[in-house]
Amino acid sequence: MAGYNTFSTTKKDIVKKLDMPLSIYTLIAVIWGIIMIASASSSPVKHVAVQTVASCLGLVGIFMIIIWDYEYLAGISKYLYLGSVFLLTIVLIPGIGSMVNGARSWFRIGSLFSIQPAEIAKLFFIITFSNLLSKREDLIDEPKNVIAFLLHLAIPIVLILLQPDMGTATVFFFIFFVLLFVAGISWKYILGALGTLVPVIPVLWFFVLKDYQKLRIVNLFHPENDPSGSGYHVVQSKITIGSGQLTGTGLFNGASQYNNFLPERHTDFIFSVICEELGLIGGLLCIALLIAIIVRCIQIGLNSKNSLGKYICLGVAAMFTFHVFENIGMCIGIMPVTGIPLPFFTYGGSSILTNLIAIGLVLNVDYRSKQINI
Repeated sequence: MAGYNTFSTTKKDIVKKLDMPLSIYTLIAVIWGIIMIASASSSPVKHVAVQTVASCLGLVGIFMIIIWDYEYLAGISKYLYLGSVFLLTIVLIPGIGSMVNGARSWFRIGSLFSIQPAEIAKLFFIITFSNLLSKREDLIDEPKNVIAFLLHLAIPIVLILLQPDMGTATVFFFIFFVLLFVAGISWKYILGALGTLVPVIPVLWFFVLKDYQKLRIVNLFHPENDPSGSGYHVVQSKITIGSGQLTGTGLFNGASQYNNFLPERHTDFIFSVICEELGLIGGLLCIALLIAIIVRCIQIGLNSKNSLGKYICLGVAAMFTFHVFENIGMCIGIMPVTGIPLPFFTYGGSSILTNLIAIGLVLNVDYRSKQINI
């Protein structure tokens, strides 16, 4: 089969040519994330077990992804796109998709595991849109191609908004615009898109956004107006971060662990716990590690053998960038509170699997480029 190499013939070559900086950064982030989940969770055994199993599956997934040439994966992008649309559709059906925090976004598998199809759809979107863009980049400014790009984005976005999950939909938008910008789309389209926001924002505010979503935006500017209600998470997150000072209270010694005043410690607000227990130093090291992963993804993309590989790597970097900025931003009060996870640190099987397979895609591009260059 074109684009496929058996593991028996490639495992030594894969290990030899594996990008060591990205691999090491990723492994450190995974291990550190599991440690922080153990420290932050009220049910550490269960959550550590799930995260560890998902991480091991993700590490295996990295090698499985590298075996398949990313050009072959792009070649079946039609089926990947249809698969993501199918998953995003059936999760909306009551009895199949499960409600979590007001959104029908999950498939439940027993009592321990759940899968969020939107996470899978992110990876499929990066591959399929990168493929579409690489084929049409020479004529990127033609109206018919711009329409094709918008339609490619619109279908998964609409399905995700129906869940509803505004945070995840925003990730798709960010990946989409970053890749179009990198591909060199005309500024007239960029300025036109920005111009449409002026009339669209009031429509979104009055007719699309739900009350709780409006409160999240209002609380971004004035969380102290309702510190025990809608602004509670942000206020408590800031207190938790500040209590860590320079060096922190120490692992497993965070006060928020015992008085339970910070909700979602092991998920949405894991960065707050890092700052509380490891201090400003730990928080900055966490940010530096995640930036190192993003920068390495960009470097590999810029050195890839073709534009398809470049777009895949930069799409992954864009996904990580948005997640890091949004999650840390909401923890420190400069972004609205959403369910966007912090890559490699937030508890969640779907999240860590997505992150690791995304790294596998980048390593795949790097591996194929080395095969060409050597």
